[in-house]
Amino acid sequence: MKGLLLVSRLIDGLNEWVGRVVLWLVVPMIAIGAYNAIGRSLDKSIGTRLASNTYFELQWYLFSLIFLLMVGYVLKHNGHIRVDVIYARLDDRGRAWVNMLGSILFVVPFALILFYVSLPLVAFSVQVREVSSDAGGLPRWPLKLMLLPAFILLALQGFSEFIKNLAYLRGALSRPPHEAEGEVA
Repeated sequence: MKGLLLVSRLIDGLNEWVGRVVLWLVVPMIAIGAYNAIGRSLDKSIGTRLASNTYFELQWYLFSLIFLLMVGYVLKHNGHIRVDVIYARLDDRGRAWVNMLGSILFVVPFALILFYVSLPLVAFSVQVREVSSDAGGLPRWPLKLMLLPAFILLALQGFSEFIKNLAYLRGALSRPPHEAEGEVA
């Protein structure tokens, strides 16, 4: 169990690092969004074109990167939406069972299936060096390429959650993983 917990800590560390780095993309995304909004207003007032498709697409690309690459980080911090009708009434062991089974039966297979299904789409996009069809549009292939690490990070974090919940159920962890990340029941 100690070896698996080491693997879990390494995965957690990876997703924590990626999450903290990617989180900084929020700043330029907001700045570009503000510039776009101000530019559109000034375009009408002064009759010049400050806003452009390039900036709109860049804002959406940054949002997409944040969404894709933060998915493992959010899972690690138990930030995903959950229907608490039954879960909230369970004790710590019941929650650990739900989290463990949900991770290994749903999260990991879902992420791996999405990775597999995305491979041809990503490969084609990279091969043809796909670019936006909009005037002033940006290359799309780098963004599509990010699908692959996003699904890998999600699968890895799902496996880490499985390990932590299994360790708790076996008595190798004194606190349940959902409590350790600051979850409020």
